Amino acid sequence: MVTRRRIGTTSLVIMVVGIVLAAFTVDETQQVIITQMGRYVRTIREAGLHFKIPLIQTVHYFENRVLEYDATPAEILTKDKKNLVVDNYARWKIIDPLKFYQTVRDEAGAQARLDDIVYSDLREEMARHNLSEIIDLRREGIMNTVSKRSDQKASQYGIKIIDVRIKRADLPEEVEASVYARMRAERERIAKKYRSEGEEEGAKIRAETDREKVVILAEAYRRAQKIKGQGDAEAIKIYAQAFEKNPEFYSFFRTLQAYKKLVAEGTTFVLRSDLELFRYIGGSLE
Repeated sequence: MVTRRRIGTTSLVIMVVGIVLAAFTVDETQQVIITQMGRYVRTIREAGLHFKIPLIQTVHYFENRVLEYDATPAEILTKDKKNLVVDNYARWKIIDPLKFYQTVRDEAGAQARLDDIVYSDLREEMARHNLSEIIDLRREGIMNTVSKRSDQKASQYGIKIIDVRIKRADLPEEVEASVYARMRAERERIAKKYRSEGEEEGAKIRAETDREKVVILAEAYRRAQKIKGQGDAEAIKIYAQAFEKNPEFYSFFRTLQAYKKLVAEGTTFVLRSDLELFRYIGGSLE
């Protein structure tokens, strides 16, 4: 009886251990291939609890999410012979776990292959374009071309390259200072040109303004003289009409105006009283 109980307990323990060794779980972010003695058995993409033959079959886990490859910055020569230090990255995914396992084994091996593929295609494509094309809006098309070409090459490793992008594209440090100096000199030349053109335009505007000023003043003087002449003519006409109406009163008025201009207050004159000018005074003027 005791022996049978021991056998039953041992069998239960062996069964539990076997189940533990045979069972494994696959997360939603994982995909798995099963190998038996080094030979491929099956691929598992569904999340959940799965089983294998203990001690004989091996489970290999691979990421099912989008991964990122961040390359080390490297120099690339453009079509116009300009060196650029390019810092790029790529997003990729394992789409065929078996092929991935057979070719690159793991993510470290994949990163090494991607480094060769992406850098090679990036260098080749940028060599077809000038620096100005790489740093402006046309870079989007360049990177799309690199992504498609790299994806075709990476497919033999069970990898799907989603896209390749440039984070930074800088000039090498040894030429950066000289380039900035040339840029500064160019901007200063353009600034001097603009200032010179502005001064020239300002001189033209001032000359035109001075000319218009002379014309306006001359026209104003001409009109003033014309108005003044018209006023004088009108005054003479009025005086003449007044003289015709009463010559004696007009003569008297004109004589008083002459007195006002000739004689200041407190002035004493010693003159003959029979002068025509003083006929209205009739004596000494004091």
